[in-house]
Amino acid sequence: MTGSDPELVVPAEIRDVILERAREGTPEEICGIFGGDFEHEGRSRVRSQYPAENVAETPRTRYRIDPEEQLEVFEHLEDRGEEIVGFYHSHPRGPPQPSATDEAQATWPNRSYLIVSLEPLEIGSWRWREDAAGERFESERLALE
Repeated sequence: MTGSDPELVVPAEIRDVILERAREGTPEEICGIFGGDFEHEGRSRVRSQYPAENVAETPRTRYRIDPEEQLEVFEHLEDRGEEIVGFYHSHPRGPPQPSATDEAQATWPNRSYLIVSLEPLEIGSWRWREDAAGERFESERLALE
């Protein structure tokens, strides 16, 4: 890492689609996958988003993407020449930051985890890190284009 904060660049139209899905999905959490590019160390650019069904046992407070659906999206991204940039989900009644469950389930190093809060309406983005200090979420800058 170069010392600069990580950054996730998201087109405004993709942000708007995710916000609308989050509103429509309430009271349950919505989730999905981002495709795109790693432009340089610490900066990712979203080029596409793939909504996924939330198959968690308690979808009002958790999210889980079906592994088969996730694999299909990953294969589609590969066919398009895109990388897995990260994931998104909503917290209908919580803050736009990772919960203890989000931390326990994060498995993709250097990928972004965008979280939409509906009450109040806010978006937060976090980068999952694994290094000598351990595993943790690091706040990242969210840039809209």
